[in-house]
Amino acid sequence: MRTPILAGNWKMHKTAAEAAALVAESREALLAVDAVDRVFCPPYLAIPKVAELVASTPLGVGAQDLYWEESGAYTGEVAPAMVAEFCDYVIIGHSERREYFGETDETVNKKIVAALKHGIIPIVCVGETLELREAGKTESWVAGQVRAALHGLTAAQVAGLVIAYEPIWAIGTGLAATAEEAERVIGEVVRATVSELYGDATAAAVRIQYGGSVKPDNALELMGKPNIDGALIGGASLKAADFVAIVQATAKAKGLV
Repeated sequence: MRTPILAGNWKMHKTAAEAAALVAESREALLAVDAVDRVFCPPYLAIPKVAELVASTPLGVGAQDLYWEESGAYTGEVAPAMVAEFCDYVIIGHSERREYFGETDETVNKKIVAALKHGIIPIVCVGETLELREAGKTESWVAGQVRAALHGLTAAQVAGLVIAYEPIWAIGTGLAATAEEAERVIGEVVRATVSELYGDATAAAVRIQYGGSVKPDNALELMGKPNIDGALIGGASLKAADFVAIVQATAKAKGLV
């Protein structure tokens, strides 16, 4: 069975002091649910403090992005080795990075390769806009993003990373895909594309999250689906009680408690 993974993407929220308070508020309750992987993804400047607070615990830390070059004159960017010093994971290709900061399928792939080189587990985001969905292009678009992201990777590398299916129309809108629709796209598109590229064993090993307005009140139903291996959580991860509730619901849905 794949170990579920819940990652809180804090986006551009929380100073280092506020991040410390949030971790302190949720840490003990999260440590009690040890059957799933639990990851905090704070802004860069809060990462060292969060890493310090969860050191020697099973709780993970992730960055929200990185750059693919090792070092150099890239003002404002953060190199893979800098991320690896503190983080186990890194979110790559989030729709907000693609929309606001010019991220492309090519740069997503470069960042994945760079992260893997430094032993960081990528959380690779894919997902369609409302316009693409209404035009009936969800399947072709999402499959294309998966193929582009994984270009040049080995089966072992793919089996060890995480893919997050985040329909863009559901991010921060309060609209979530139904559990049935999320399961369909994750199973019949994302996992099926991995199977097509790397075979059934790799497709069965890779963990695929759902993201997009995941909340305590819909987590149990979403996480109860066999192909959904956890969630990439936005707004709800900024509230300790909500993040803990989603983690607990996931463990319950998977029969791990």
